[in-house]
Amino acid sequence: MAKGEKGRYVCSACGAVAALWTGKCPSCGEWGAIEKEPDAPVPGASLRSSRASRVDVASVVPPERIPTGLDEFDRVLGGGWVPGGVFLLGGKPGIGKSTLLLQTCGMMASAGNRVLYISGEESESQVALRAQRLGSASGGLDLFCDSDLSAALSCLDGHRFFVVDSVQAMRADGAEGWAGSPGQVRASAQMCIAAAKDRGIPAVLVGHITKEGRIAGPMLLEHMVDGVLTFSGDDYSPYRMLRASKNRFGSTDELGVFEMGENGLFPVKDVSGLYWNKAEESVPGVAMTVVLEGTQPLVAEIQSLAAATAFPYPKRTGRGIDLNKIQLFTAVLEKRCGTGCGLFDIYVNVAGGLALREPGADLALCAALASAVRDVSLPEKCVFLGEVGLAGEVRPVVRLSRRLHEAARLGFTRAVVSSREELGTKKAPIDIVRAATLNDALKAVMR
Repeated sequence: MAKGEKGRYVCSACGAVAALWTGKCPSCGEWGAIEKEPDAPVPGASLRSSRASRVDVASVVPPERIPTGLDEFDRVLGGGWVPGGVFLLGGKPGIGKSTLLLQTCGMMASAGNRVLYISGEESESQVALRAQRLGSASGGLDLFCDSDLSAALSCLDGHRFFVVDSVQAMRADGAEGWAGSPGQVRASAQMCIAAAKDRGIPAVLVGHITKEGRIAGPMLLEHMVDGVLTFSGDDYSPYRMLRASKNRFGSTDELGVFEMGENGLFPVKDVSGLYWNKAEESVPGVAMTVVLEGTQPLVAEIQSLAAATAFPYPKRTGRGIDLNKIQLFTAVLEKRCGTGCGLFDIYVNVAGGLALREPGADLALCAALASAVRDVSLPEKCVFLGEVGLAGEVRPVVRLSRRLHEAARLGFTRAVVSSREELGTKKAPIDIVRAATLNDALKAVMR
């Protein structure tokens, strides 16, 4: 940097700005993440007109969305791509980000949309080989495989969608630093956003994931885009989950589930079957519930095991459920229902690797814990739907009708719900057991 040129120091981990260099970031505590960065104008920032006028919102016609070609993808986005919208897609290496986007590009190109796939990490032959394996090779799909972002964006004329894989691999003219540095990532993102907004076409930027599980680069990157998508899954499982942690054009509660196969990713038709083993016999400590992931109802199986312990501090372990919630409801069971849990090590697991966050699964968790401690099986084909408070009361859940219909579709015949639920005049699809308190619910199912 030339003498007298103004600059600042930016943390590559969290994006915090400092006036002086330090070995440790004062904001996030990361060592060696502070980098010097010049205050240079960002390329692409002046592409858009600064003129503005007052517009009546009622007179603005919403743009028509562009389908991705995958129903699960469209549902997570809120109905498809919005012209001019820019999304950031993150995920672990090898999880299938490029596969998902290349499949989407191929389907959009087959539907008559000209698509540009920009790759700064692979050659044309590598991308083309994957596209042929996925069946995505189409005449409307164009490739640009180079890290020169300015040259890539100059090829956008006539295209209705483009992908940048990945934003950390691209280089923006006029920005200092190597590809992947905070300055380059921010400049590359701003160039892509400006190109998408000016041309009115949607775009997706692929982002690398750090070892902490967040998207690499300054935090400003997630604020700049219109939506942030996360593609996740386990190495031992073929299933992949797509969520939106930020979405200016739709809900962030939706969940898209895909299965990875030899020929690419395929949407899972019946998601509830992934988290339920459909056992014929009831086992102590197992309770069923129906949770909502956005608008998608999922049947979840909560498993609990209580083992006698000789130690004064019994162990509590949970997978798929917050440990604090397990400790809270063991105290509620002991105080409000007389079910002593202090002499048992308690282990709780949600089958299939599902993580439960909503309070509608509280009643099922309490039923599983009580069943394990008392060593009494719960009734077969019964689901528990309710939120449980510290006073032991059972509270209503949202969208009960949708949960009941999903339970009935899968063969359940009984549901334990709050006595305060409003079922209306329409007959419920399964038998309803009402309970005002947790103790009432346990008495109704555990004789």
